[in-house]
Amino acid sequence: MSFGGLRFVISGAASLDKKVEKGLNDLGILTVQGYGLTEASPVLCAENYKYRRYGSIGFPMKNVQIRIADKNQDEIGEIVAKGPNIMMGYYQDPESTKKVLKDGWLYTGDYGYIDDAGFVYITGRKKNIIVLKNGKKIFPEEIEEHINKIDLVQDCLVFGLPKKDDVVLSVKVKYDQEVAKEKYPNLNQDELRDLVWNKIKETNKLFPKYKYVKNLIMSDEEFAKTTTNKIKRFEELKKMNIETK
Repeated sequence: MSFGGLRFVISGAASLDKKVEKGLNDLGILTVQGYGLTEASPVLCAENYKYRRYGSIGFPMKNVQIRIADKNQDEIGEIVAKGPNIMMGYYQDPESTKKVLKDGWLYTGDYGYIDDAGFVYITGRKKNIIVLKNGKKIFPEEIEEHINKIDLVQDCLVFGLPKKDDVVLSVKVKYDQEVAKEKYPNLNQDELRDLVWNKIKETNKLFPKYKYVKNLIMSDEEFAKTTTNKIKRFEELKKMNIETK
């Protein structure tokens, strides 16, 4: 199959669904993922035409070292990097520099792991982690990825709703009004919510019980987003009067 002068596609800035990546490659469009930060000028890892593993961000670039700091029992921890492409520091901001540069290593703020073959994977952002009373840590992005696959869900935000000295894993869903009109024209608002909730309960079964979503907020309002179409997580939590550290 010919695609003109298109040689390959590089995906970055946000995670690429494994099914999408596989689908594009099956069509004959070489599609790879890359990962980096402005502080790393900017690429740290990438797949290439020879080495790909769906869901990963590939291998470290030449002359870049990657390791996982402060691993938990699942071998997940913060991704840290060292190399000639790492910045010297934030301009005239030594305090912020100290927080991310330690002994020559850049602490990215992203959590992930490295598999036995050396492929690097991202599980979520450090600042977004939800910590339960029992110490269990939940990456909301992992759950959001699956809830976003529900046909009625246009966007979602997973968060911890404070309850006494613990949190209840919750999700706010912006439902897709076009899908509702097309596929479920006879359902009212409450019935649509029940339908979404039942599908979320099915999604729960993909995870261990401590990651089960137990509360749903349905909305027809758009989420506040960045220019790159990412939900402004902390702005949305502030709207719901949920304090963040």
